[in-house]
Amino acid sequence: MTSRRAFITGTVALAAAATLPSRASAAAPALPAGLIYTRENPGKWAGKADSHAPMVTVEGRTVRVETNHKMSEQHYIVRHTLVSEAGEELAEKTFYPSDEPISEFTLPEGASGRIYATSFCNKHDMWVSEFNV
Repeated sequence: MTSRRAFITGTVALAAAATLPSRASAAAPALPAGLIYTRENPGKWAGKADSHAPMVTVEGRTVRVETNHKMSEQHYIVRHTLVSEAGEELAEKTFYPSDEPISEFTLPEGASGRIYATSFCNKHDMWVSEFNV
């Protein structure tokens, strides 16, 4: 699980860095197509955004992440993660196929700005939605 966690965390951090505006000192790396999917860019998974892109609701410091995805032993949401614009993992929740893919997180003190919510499907890869707090 550790190598899988490191891969997912690293992928999310890379995705967050790729969406940062370019700065004179260091340009964000470009991600290859087909690594991260969004509602706006579903890539090869066109038609899957409604059931894979994380939906985010924010009330104060509470963030609710929900993926409208049916869960089965063969096809399920593995994990939700919140990642700061700087690539720091703020919160995470791992699911079993018997779970509902819904997470509630309390943002740590000082967390603000652009944040990324991820939803990782065992068949349809990593999906990201961004929001601001």
